[in-house]
Amino acid sequence: MRGAVIHAPGDVRFETLEDPRILRPTDAVIRTAVTCVCGSDLWPWRGLEPIGDPHPMGHEYVGFVEEVGSEVTAVRPGQFVVGSFATSDNTCANCRNGYPSNCLHREFMSTCQAEYVRIPNAQGTLVATDEVPDERLWPSLLAVSDVMGTGWWAADAAEVRPGSTAVVVGDGAVGLCAVIAAKELGAERIIAMSRHESRQRLARAYGATDIVTERGTEGVERIKELTGGIGADSVLECVGTAEAMRQALHSARPGGNVGFVGVPHGVTVDGQELFFSHVGLRGGPAPVRRYLPDLIDRVVSGRIDPGQVFDLTLPLAEVAEGYRAMDERRAIKALLTP
Repeated sequence: MRGAVIHAPGDVRFETLEDPRILRPTDAVIRTAVTCVCGSDLWPWRGLEPIGDPHPMGHEYVGFVEEVGSEVTAVRPGQFVVGSFATSDNTCANCRNGYPSNCLHREFMSTCQAEYVRIPNAQGTLVATDEVPDERLWPSLLAVSDVMGTGWWAADAAEVRPGSTAVVVGDGAVGLCAVIAAKELGAERIIAMSRHESRQRLARAYGATDIVTERGTEGVERIKELTGGIGADSVLECVGTAEAMRQALHSARPGGNVGFVGVPHGVTVDGQELFFSHVGLRGGPAPVRRYLPDLIDRVVSGRIDPGQVFDLTLPLAEVAEGYRAMDERRAIKALLTP
């Protein structure tokens, strides 16, 4: 088969790879329907994470089951399936407590920008749709496998409630999906922090009521102005930088909550400051599998359309251009078609 391999910063190649096969009775192999480039893939692309030896890339996927291991009964060959970037058995104590992304048998997906993918823990990870969905829904179902599930986790972790005020820090795919989540969970006011016109338009289409273009201290001051000098009930941090985390923590009201879902890079939190702020802080890898049945239903029913975050579609063979376009902010998110 063919798939993406990263060799060095700025160097992703489309190469011939060994075909995936069943290695354990809990595995499945799927044929990729669509895949994509994630914002978190840009960290090694930019040289901000070590790469080591050349290795495959990608952790978002939907596709058709080709083969299953002997212990996999939840899905069968021919079915269209959606999974999570973090695989899980869906039976261990952490899974039962609602954190399948911290499953005791967790494996992070890392080979999905390819024509075929082996899925570990397939029994607990994969969710089949009732029938093969219309191709126009594939981008939104792909978003559910990561960015929509992660945006939902940001809203859930920040305890967005009906009638509340939510601030979304970050206007990438996760941040835009977090706007959807905040609206679906009933936020009355949703303030999106964005400097990019096209992303602002999509944020408003998804339910944002206000746009704040300022950043840092000025951004916090603007949030305070919009919230009567107090701050927001919920802040959804969808970037992962130190600046974004500071902005999020300072934008929340006393007693408010911050959900942080951007993979942290250079982030430190002052314990004294957090202690006296009375702000709650929760985050981590999104428990996407927990949300999959509900989010799939919302997509199939037409209630949400997170697939609009894909504003660039490329053949999988041009995966490197997807990285470049996102790195240069020419695209929010690149969809890849095998």
